Amino acid sequence: MSAGREPLSAVDAAWLRLDRPHNLMMIVGVWVFDEAVDFGRFRRTVSERFLRFDRFRCRPVDDVVGGYWEPDHEFDLDAHVRRVALPAPAGQRELEALVSDLSGQALDPRRPLWQMQVVDNYAGGAAIIMRIHHCYADGIALTRVFLAMTDLERNPAPLPEAEPGRRSTRGGRRSAAPPESVPLPGSALLREALDEGAAWIGKAARLARHPEHASELAHQGFGLLREIAHVAALPDDQPSRLRGSLGKRKLAAWADPLPFDEVRTISKVLGCTINDVLMATAAGAIGSYLRSLGEDTDGLHIRATVPVNLRDPSDGTTLGNRFGLVFLDLPVGIRDPLQRLRSVRAAMNELKQSYQPVLLLGLMAALGILGETAEELAVELLSRKASLVASNVPGPQRQLYLAGSRLSQLMFWVPQSGAIGVGISILTYNGQVQFGVIADRKRIPDPRALVERFGREFEQLVLAVLLGTFLKAAS
Repeated sequence: MSAGREPLSAVDAAWLRLDRPHNLMMIVGVWVFDEAVDFGRFRRTVSERFLRFDRFRCRPVDDVVGGYWEPDHEFDLDAHVRRVALPAPAGQRELEALVSDLSGQALDPRRPLWQMQVVDNYAGGAAIIMRIHHCYADGIALTRVFLAMTDLERNPAPLPEAEPGRRSTRGGRRSAAPPESVPLPGSALLREALDEGAAWIGKAARLARHPEHASELAHQGFGLLREIAHVAALPDDQPSRLRGSLGKRKLAAWADPLPFDEVRTISKVLGCTINDVLMATAAGAIGSYLRSLGEDTDGLHIRATVPVNLRDPSDGTTLGNRFGLVFLDLPVGIRDPLQRLRSVRAAMNELKQSYQPVLLLGLMAALGILGETAEELAVELLSRKASLVASNVPGPQRQLYLAGSRLSQLMFWVPQSGAIGVGISILTYNGQVQFGVIADRKRIPDPRALVERFGREFEQLVLAVLLGTFLKAAS
């Protein structure tokens, strides 16, 4: 590695090497607007705000002596920000088809691994599709980057000018002021939503600040040793239609949003977290979908890998990956919504006492050091223990504007690795909860048949709560 180049962290190197033809390590996001997007203004926003993070001008390079971030000295914004138009009249199905096509197209390895496409002619407004390689950052970090591009009003006062030559060294912001004094519109709202991961952040404080020590930390303490034995002993996930051979075609779909206030109210009434409610809803939708295909789900639990934020909430400027994983059993065979929620809550409470997130982040760091062969063996082994990835990212509960246009809907999809071919993503924004699914076509040939069930399953949970409240009041 040449002097002066920023090294690729072990964890980020591991994510870079996970690319496979059937599972590209891209995070895909869709931003929907109910009005047209000014393309020139959006390009300026990308240049002035997104590219304040120097890493997005670099491409990751992996070699035998250690990976590094190589600046693209011929960086061309036109190669990364493009404009397309759907044939009118275009609706959700047409946009889903475009997202599906792009999800299977690899990014150009000769350039920084990200691209944004402004989509005109969508449902009377516009959309933006963003693709970025997972090695750049995790979902929480990318949400903060996105917030740095947005405003709380249509035409805000300009941000402080960046001082030429003043650059961050860890993928952070370059600015005329220290990073913490540069305003990130809506960032305080995001920090308020991060308390779901608080049980793990204390355990992982040192790890979150020094991920290069993760493999060393993963071998310390009785709790970690016990967790290593537990994860190693996990059997392969139960057979279902979600498991099997994978192809190269991905299909994406998203559901009509749920009202966030209703989800929050149900969580308070039942004494559980918002995440418990959403994961139980997802489990119900999966079970209903499998039964519609004639599959017997009695007693069936499908295991999901769930990302857990290990990033210090005060760390708002660092990119990279600072998350662990837990294996969560989703009780898809339980038809009663209240019983299913109790099962999910019990499983999540048990996981909150575990070291699984720290252990698996440590494992990713170790694999980033050991090399591709060891990483491939470990990923294949671990991916057989789960059937899907389920990610829940909290977003701001305020109306946002991007490049002067009103942002009406936010969605994202996380990549899958190894033998896993299904991903479920949940994002909260401005009073809405958005479910999305991305799946290998061999595993779920019609993801819309799955996403349409999220709303129904949540309605059944609400009805069960109302009925229970009524019966209690009547007794």
